[in-house]
Amino acid sequence: MTEIGQSIQAVIDTIVAAMPPNPGDETVDTIKAGDPGQAITGIVTTFLATSAVIRRAVELGANLVITHEPTFYNHQDATDWLQDDPVYKVKRDLIDHHHVVIWRFHDGWHRHRPDGIATGVLKALGWEQYAADGRPDLCTLPPTPLRELVDEVKTQLQIPTVRVTGDPETICRRVGLRVGAPGGRAQIGTMRREELDVLICGEINEWETCEYVRDAAAAGQQRALVVLGHANSEEAGMKWLAEWLRQRLPELAVTHVPAGDPLRTM
Repeated sequence: MTEIGQSIQAVIDTIVAAMPPNPGDETVDTIKAGDPGQAITGIVTTFLATSAVIRRAVELGANLVITHEPTFYNHQDATDWLQDDPVYKVKRDLIDHHHVVIWRFHDGWHRHRPDGIATGVLKALGWEQYAADGRPDLCTLPPTPLRELVDEVKTQLQIPTVRVTGDPETICRRVGLRVGAPGGRAQIGTMRREELDVLICGEINEWETCEYVRDAAAAGQQRALVVLGHANSEEAGMKWLAEWLRQRLPELAVTHVPAGDPLRTM
């Protein structure tokens, strides 16, 4: 058990130790800013460590922000190209001034069994009873028209809009969740391998999975695709991380602060 007064690094080590081993040497799950040797005061989990999320962490008295995605606008969080950028400087000054530590927890949380992000999304949808054993990414639902399924997803995930390919009257039973951005081959492969009626995903390239679904319709196959957006598809997984942490670190204040959808429809 982590004790009050322990370092941020000790808390991170505790979390990492609870995940399955990393099969390789490379990972993006590293400290992005701050001194992990300082004593921990609280934790904020989020999909993305935006400036607003960091300010909220400071208000809450938390000095560890666990983010799922990059802090500095690229997958590896490289900052050499940003040193003279005024936006980067303001954000970095915010972090440094308040002695906040930013730690990315991406690979490990996906490596958790079952996948931590997919589990959180499944819980947010309320579909645990429909999931395959040990597979939060695969559900067998009562027959539901696509238009009704979309309304349910929007309501449960509190998303105002989604993007859809497919006939609104398509009957959906076999439903796959491929959150984030695994790429067209992975998404299409899942649809084919699992014989899905509908795939609910994070983001796409617009010449890949959606075109596969359109061609499926042209071939007389009723399939559908629901695109939530990357942030909308994974935020619930980081909210579940906060619950997971509270069970294991009951002496620490753990709060989920949603980053919010970075895009809006006008």
